[in-house]
This record gives sequence, C-alpha cells and structure tokens, in this order.
Amino acid sequence: MYVNNPIMALGSPDWIRDDLELRGAPAASSDTHVIVRVQAQTVLIKVRLFRDDGQGVAADPSLTTVFDGSLYLADRRFVIGDVLGESRFVKYLGGPQHWWVRVAVDDPKGYARAADVVLCVEE
Repeated sequence: MYVNNPIMALGSPDWIRDDLELRGAPAASSDTHVIVRVQAQTVLIKVRLFRDDGQGVAADPSLTTVFDGSLYLADRRFVIGDVLGESRFVKYLGGPQHWWVRVAVDDPKGYARAADVVLCVEE
C-alpha cells in the first residue's frame, strides 16, 4: 500500500477521532481505530491481513506487536489506509461487530514499512 501520510489507520470506516494521537508511542487506539507510524511517500507499506478462526494465526515473529485489543466495527468492515483517506483498503468481514485485533510492525520506534494485522472474533 502506498500512503501519503506517515500515520496509517486501521479499523472502522467511520471518522477517526480528532484527539487520537501517537504522542511518541508506536501505536494509539480508540474503541474503533488503531493508528501507527509508517514510512510515507518513499516506499510501499507491506500490510498483511489475517483472519484467525481458531487456528492460532500469528504475525511474523520478526515483527513487534504494538496493539492487541478490541475494536468495534459498526458495519462489519475493516479499513486500512492513511489518515487522509487517500489510500485505503476495505475488507468486509461479516460476523460480529466486536473483533480482537493484533497489529505488529517491523519498526515500532521509527517508521514502519511492514505490518501484520490479525483479526479474531471476540468472544
């Protein structure tokens, strides 16, 4: 994915809250979104999306988990894209509205160039 903005958002297709900021952390979240810092405009960001249906799908072990929590997806769609909305990928998930999401990146202290996202049905 090519992004124009150094902040990538993952989660609901709804608007991202204005007060959601990284403030030096590798990731920040609300009840509907996770944001992470990525390398914008210079490289393609490799994002892999997995759905764990109980098989124990895990992110690449060389990546560092920066978010492991619940997200509310009102219309059961999961969006990955820059915060400006210029680049985005939308995946219809179906199922429930609450999902457990794990996000792992290759560079949690700088600007990530790869991210693995694992979605699990929240029980």
